[in-house]
Amino acid sequence: MQTISLTVARRTALAAQGFADARPATAPNRRHLAKVLSRVQLLQLDSVNVAVRAHYMPVFSRLGSYDRALVDDAAWAHTARKPRLLVESWAHEASLLPVEDWPLLRSGAKRDGWWRNYTRVVETVPGLIDDVLAIVKEHGPIGAGAIEKALEAEVAGRGPGAWWERSVVKKACEYLFGLGRLSTGTRRSFERLYDLTERVVPPEILARHVSAEDGARGLIDRSARALGIATETDLRDYYRLGPDVAHQAVADLVEEGVLEPVRVQDWRGVAYRHAAARTPRAITGRALLSPFDPLIWERARTERLFGFRYRIEIYVPEPKRVYGYYVFPFLLDGALAGRVDLKSDRAAGVLRVQGAFAEEGADAPRVAAELSGELAHMAEWLGLSGVAVGPRGDLARELARAVG
Repeated sequence: MQTISLTVARRTALAAQGFADARPATAPNRRHLAKVLSRVQLLQLDSVNVAVRAHYMPVFSRLGSYDRALVDDAAWAHTARKPRLLVESWAHEASLLPVEDWPLLRSGAKRDGWWRNYTRVVETVPGLIDDVLAIVKEHGPIGAGAIEKALEAEVAGRGPGAWWERSVVKKACEYLFGLGRLSTGTRRSFERLYDLTERVVPPEILARHVSAEDGARGLIDRSARALGIATETDLRDYYRLGPDVAHQAVADLVEEGVLEPVRVQDWRGVAYRHAAARTPRAITGRALLSPFDPLIWERARTERLFGFRYRIEIYVPEPKRVYGYYVFPFLLDGALAGRVDLKSDRAAGVLRVQGAFAEEGADAPRVAAELSGELAHMAEWLGLSGVAVGPRGDLARELARAVG
């Protein structure tokens, strides 16, 4: 079995994620977005909007400034000229992924999600599921609050005891979304508007049956393409597959020559390199990474690949936070060289750096200069007038000078 250095593994992983590709010289278009999606395979969704919504940032990290309507149209709009490219589903977490991958997610390969906890709740209300589906069929795309109001009007004439707790309606919607019977027709101010899945996913894709075994192989193949080189645990985590089905899928893909077992310096156990993975001689360039970027979302892998210990501290009480509330690692020439706690202060029109930190051994003046340029680029992309650097962190003074 071949043994490869950690440096080679890192370059392989970065290339797989699209960081060996130059940013477009012209305004990014739908073709550029499709190329990013072919690398990362999915975009994680998250409700936190302190800097920018999570699903927009990985595209910016790879393409630079682009029109966010590119993602909106790909995910939540459909025309004959521009068909829907993405659909929402539970993948890594709630995610946008290519419409063509829908059958893989519905194959039975994935473990049941948290929404299964609502099974008992919705089953205690006779007719609730049918009522919700009927309302969505008539009025969709529609939000959970509007569904509640429509149901309230509909059951008002059924007599005492016909109504139920309002929170149950939202749980029923999420339960049906988890089952794949409802999907997201569109979003309004990030509120999910539910629609029947058959009105969102094309019929030829809905009709495609995939066995659980084939679904697992398809998802592990996509994980391996996105990661380049990975442990079995890494491959399983990308789509949150169960250990048994993932183990068999990895074995099958090794036998087919899609995955090659290798050893990586300082890693425990076997790793797997995708047959299509490439390893450039060097990775150059810079990028700010959202906490939900697929390059770093598996924290143990991030530490193993980059020697970079990273935790998201949103739920940590402020006095106990080490780096800040919403921290973006900074990628520079293939290394994670620093991190910044960012906030979009829309009232003041600035991108606030609430903390700036250099990694041990990093060239602080160069990191500050490059980071300053990327922060200015991000601020412009977000429609903000500039960057404001606060005093916290060992890189703050150097960065403030670079920002000017």
